Amino acid sequence: MQEHNPMRITTQRQIILEELLKVTSHPTANEVYDMVRKRLPRIGLGTVYRNLELMSETGMILKLEVGGTQKRFDATVTPHYHVRCMECGRVDDIKIPIQDDINELAAEACHYQILGHHIEFTGLCGDCGKSPQQKTSIN
Repeated sequence: MQEHNPMRITTQRQIILEELLKVTSHPTANEVYDMVRKRLPRIGLGTVYRNLELMSETGMILKLEVGGTQKRFDATVTPHYHVRCMECGRVDDIKIPIQDDINELAAEACHYQILGHHIEFTGLCGDCGKSPQQKTSIN
């Protein structure tokens, strides 16, 4: 078994992190690639994918794998909840307190030692929740 060493911050990883910190859109790997490529034109998509995976494994960034079809990445690593639009797939943070008591409830309901939880809320974002008339009307 390999010893766990802190991950070295390469220029590529630093730029990936900086670009992730600029947005709250929880971008996909392809979107991160498009953002990073503006600063590192020669970087490959595979390099971005590998670095995102490594950075999420070490806790430098979060990888969101609940719901949706594509993994999304988040520079905010403190515990928080997300909401995903069922129509367009947009993901946003929800600023409500983490519900720690749910861990205790889950532990009482099963024979697991509960280490944490991931909750994703679903709904319609402000744009997708508008009626068709509201979307097309010009005021």
